[in-house]
Amino acid sequence: MTTPPHQPAVQLAVNVLDAHSLLAAFGVLGVGVVMFAETGLLIGFFLPGDSLLFTAGLLCTGTSGQGLKLSLPALLVAAAVGALAGSQTGYLLGRRAGGALLARSSSQRLHEGARRTEELLERYGHAKAIVLARFVPVVRTVLNPLAGALGVPVRTFTLWQAVGGLVWSLGLPLAGYALGSSIPNVDRYLLPIIAVIVAVSLIPLAAEVLRSRRAARES
Repeated sequence: MTTPPHQPAVQLAVNVLDAHSLLAAFGVLGVGVVMFAETGLLIGFFLPGDSLLFTAGLLCTGTSGQGLKLSLPALLVAAAVGALAGSQTGYLLGRRAGGALLARSSSQRLHEGARRTEELLERYGHAKAIVLARFVPVVRTVLNPLAGALGVPVRTFTLWQAVGGLVWSLGLPLAGYALGSSIPNVDRYLLPIIAVIVAVSLIPLAAEVLRSRRAARES
C-alpha cells in the first residue's frame, strides 16, 4: 500500500463504517481484521463487509483517483483468511458459550439477525444455509455462533463455511478489480455500485425463498 503525499503516514481518526477510511489507515491488513471481526465476533455485525471488499478490489487497480493502491494477491489472501478464520472462531465460541452470547446483547438488529438465521437453518438445511448466510449482512455474523450452539456437525460447518466464505471474500474484490480495470474513474459511482452489489448478493437468498414458496403451493 502507498500513502499519498498529502496525507499523514498514520491517520489519527478512522471511521470504521467507511471503507475508504479503513483502507487508507490499515490497507489489506484492515480487510483481514474486519472480515474476522464481522464473521467471528458478534460485536462486528455493523462492519461494512460487502462495501469494504468491493472497494478494496477497486483500489487494487490504482485508477480510483484516491492516491491509494493495494496489492490484489495480498488482498485476496487477507480477505479469505480473515473470513474463514472468523467464521470458524464464531462457530467454536458458539459451541462453548451457546445462547449466552446473544443473550448478553441488547441490539435489536442482532436479535433480528438471529431469528432470520434460525429460519435459514430450518428451511434450507445446514449446507445451503451456511453458504447463503455469507451474502446477508448481520446473518453472516450471527449464523456462525448459532450453528455452534445448535450442534451443527464440525465437518459440515467447516466444509460449507469454506465454500461460502471463499466465494464471498474472493468474489467481491475480484468484481471490484474487474470493474475498476474496465471503467475509468469508476469510483465516482461507488455508492450506487455498492448498492447494486449488495442487492445482487441477496439474489441467491431471494431465489431460494421463491423456490420454497412455489414448492409449498404445489404440494
